[in-house]
Amino acid sequence: MRYFIALFALLSCAFVKITAQTKITVPFYTAYRTTHDAGVLDESTLARKDAFVLSDTSQRIRFYIHNGKTGELNISLNAFSIRIPKQLTLEVKGTKTNVSIPLRTSTKEIKIGTVQLADTGFVELIFSSKKASPGLIIIGNLILSGSAAEGLRFNKQSRLNAASVHLRYPLADSIRAISFYNEITVPKGYDPVHSFYMANGFSRGYFGIQVNSAKERRVIFSVWDAGNEAVDRNKVAEEDKVKLLAKGDGVVSNDFGNEGTGGHSHWVYNWKAGQTYQFLLTALPDSATQTTIYTGYFFVPELQRWKLIAAFRAPKDGKRLHNLYSFNENFVGSNGHLQRRALFGNQWVQQQNGRWVSLTNAIFTTDATGKAGDRFDIGAGVMNEQFYLWNGGFTTQEAKPGDQFKRNNTSKAPVIDYTKDADSIEQAKKDVEEIAVAVKTGKIDTTGSIESVYYHILQQGTGDFVAVTDTVTVHYKGSLLTDGSIFDQTRDNPATFPLRRLIRGWQLALPKCRVGGKVRVIIPSAQAYGIRTRSKDIPPNSVLVFDIEVVSTKKSQ
Repeated sequence: MRYFIALFALLSCAFVKITAQTKITVPFYTAYRTTHDAGVLDESTLARKDAFVLSDTSQRIRFYIHNGKTGELNISLNAFSIRIPKQLTLEVKGTKTNVSIPLRTSTKEIKIGTVQLADTGFVELIFSSKKASPGLIIIGNLILSGSAAEGLRFNKQSRLNAASVHLRYPLADSIRAISFYNEITVPKGYDPVHSFYMANGFSRGYFGIQVNSAKERRVIFSVWDAGNEAVDRNKVAEEDKVKLLAKGDGVVSNDFGNEGTGGHSHWVYNWKAGQTYQFLLTALPDSATQTTIYTGYFFVPELQRWKLIAAFRAPKDGKRLHNLYSFNENFVGSNGHLQRRALFGNQWVQQQNGRWVSLTNAIFTTDATGKAGDRFDIGAGVMNEQFYLWNGGFTTQEAKPGDQFKRNNTSKAPVIDYTKDADSIEQAKKDVEEIAVAVKTGKIDTTGSIESVYYHILQQGTGDFVAVTDTVTVHYKGSLLTDGSIFDQTRDNPATFPLRRLIRGWQLALPKCRVGGKVRVIIPSAQAYGIRTRSKDIPPNSVLVFDIEVVSTKKSQ
């Protein structure tokens, strides 16, 4: 594993060179407002246009700087008290200093003292109220000088998010990928709120897990619209919008904007740090219509089953999977001082021929915040044959954009069993209800059923009954129960199949029919293609209707 210590390489126009005699003003809005346990305060509780408010002893104001030289650091603070004089405590590298804050109506520079910095690197300066008493402390800008201040760096932006970091997985031109498999493990203690760990990124979207609040976590899958609209989806033409085809039980779907527009889906799920999670993304391109159906599946470890998150049809596409990547993101800027870390392992892509190919190379990149040098607490590498990413926490930079990493492939290609469906019971209920409504309204008629597969003998045949072991020659027409749209049919010539190779619904219903007969079969999704995106015309969880004429059968030898 290669480590790159390059803290100054990315720092360009965002920072200026400071001489020892120069006073440096660190704006108040670059600090973090937290409780004593580093938890994030409600923004509204400390809001002022010109300063921060300390109202009780649980609150902390945390400034972060990076010194490139050792020596003395002189510290002053613009502050004042309201109602009565107050006392602050400043903590720097474990040393605490008491600070008297006078009663005033506006901020005044208060000299605090000098600390000796024996090492270079990030320094945290923590201000807190020394004891509970009536009144408020108003904290403005931090003022620094001294020999350790020469070349001092800090984030000058009001945006307090940690820089986003990415791993891009290069694909050879010869690989025609239709599936992308990845695994994520977020180590314990590296999952603060406002975190997004994205496993399966691709040219049209992203798929991963989020920490949305202290009480809610999500699996999220989104696909971008075509076109260039960045903010308002209402401005996107209908022909440019992605369409939701299906979603799993309990999955929420809606529109999104402001970072491009598109279709969004999420499932509220209490994923846990320290647990490894599996993600599968599939693409079904259709060059004729220039569309691609993207489907996201999440493996639920408690159930040992795959769950459909959602399937979207993307217009103006028709391509296979490309531009594959993963990332860590701090999507709200109130706690960018906390580190996010994730391990990404066992990456594979599947080609059209079914062959899986291991992804063992990754390229490190960062966002505009990282590129500008506003934040340079970022890192990446390889550990235990897994790629890792981290961002935030004001820790020494470990990698620079463009660094390349390689892991060894120590695992077997994934085996995806779509029949192990986390929502099978709930979906079965929905399918039964859909079929029942169709029967009640006269949309379909039935003769009987077997294992929830309904059949209606349209014409009695004169030959033998079909056996499951037969090879059957048939004319057929397949359609969706929802809207009657035809997805497949024979025309002039019949089709011949070994019945055992066909979907379960055919195997159950066709033995009710004789050679020369005709039967209509209504097949719930569990006995059809389940959660799979089987074709461009068959969404996941589809109830199928087949009109079948048995032309002949051939007994197995």
